[in-house]
Amino acid sequence: MKEYLKNICGEYAQNHNFSGVCMLKRKGETVFSEAYGYASRPFHVPNNVDTRFDTASITKIFTAAAVLQLVQEGKLRLTDKIVNIVDLSGTRIPDDVTIEHLLNHTSGIADDADEEAGEEYSALFIDSPNYAIRECRDFLKNFAYKEPNFRAGTNVRYCNCSYVLLGMAIEEVSGVNYRDYFTRHIFERAGMDRTGFFSMDGIQENTAEGYKSIRDAQERIIGYQKNIYCYPPVGTPDGGAYTTAGDLNLFLDAVRGHILLNGEYADIFLRPHCEFSNSVEWLSIPGMYKQNGYGFEFYLLEKENIPFCIYKDGCNDGVAAKFLYYPREDMTLTVLSNQDCDIWSMVKHIQVEIYNRFYGSRDA
Repeated sequence: MKEYLKNICGEYAQNHNFSGVCMLKRKGETVFSEAYGYASRPFHVPNNVDTRFDTASITKIFTAAAVLQLVQEGKLRLTDKIVNIVDLSGTRIPDDVTIEHLLNHTSGIADDADEEAGEEYSALFIDSPNYAIRECRDFLKNFAYKEPNFRAGTNVRYCNCSYVLLGMAIEEVSGVNYRDYFTRHIFERAGMDRTGFFSMDGIQENTAEGYKSIRDAQERIIGYQKNIYCYPPVGTPDGGAYTTAGDLNLFLDAVRGHILLNGEYADIFLRPHCEFSNSVEWLSIPGMYKQNGYGFEFYLLEKENIPFCIYKDGCNDGVAAKFLYYPREDMTLTVLSNQDCDIWSMVKHIQVEIYNRFYGSRDA
């Protein structure tokens, strides 16, 4: 795998705008760990394997873990209605939306930017300054007064703002700001000392700037601009935490080692919880389908009794990130980029290689 990863990462760095880190670990051993491109393009500061990257929606797995901690402690229930926890009077959030609906994207509530319908998240800030959104309640005006897409529990549709509401629930029942909660109960307990909610207008060492590509009429990259006006200036429960490839592995280790959650809730966290599924057509991998869980998403094989892959990804202008765990092989793959890059295509090729090397021959 090491030589394969070296070749494909080199190809994407040279020809497909990849700037970031790729790490593969198996059974606790690092198989491959390399950095590419610049953390600061103007000053030609290179990325390294310990560089901190904005991970966009990967943040949702931290939010889901925090919610499950509070459920484990009896301070929340998955069946609790969000309107009974958070004051949402006057909004269009239905009174039957539960914590579980928000966790697995079956709430039906409207999003601030409907990315599944082709809306761009950064367009929210053309007429409204992004720096006006720093806390969970600041988001409400952009989604909570829209009509729901469907009745809760009857369909599935990815929704960033469902995790904003979960962040508000965390604050309400814990009595502290969600960033403080995450720091004390997730990051510090897991030993993730390079992870945090870092403001774009702050200064942090060894932290990658995000770069949005400027393209000509033929879609060729002709330059870059910083992504500082594309989304809120500091991370929120739905996205924007900064972390490293190593710290993401520490997070998973702390879940599996029952440091963050006990055995029952760690098991709940690492399996799907959604009756809706979609088939996935991937080259030479047959019989694969996808289901949502709580924060994590799952690729499952019809012949496997456990998921082929447990993962979460994130994407914003100038941010591309994916964290994947293959439980049968006890293997993680982490790809973090601070430029617009189709890492999804890159990761698909790597996953096919993983399947062919470790799964295909056994299923033949």
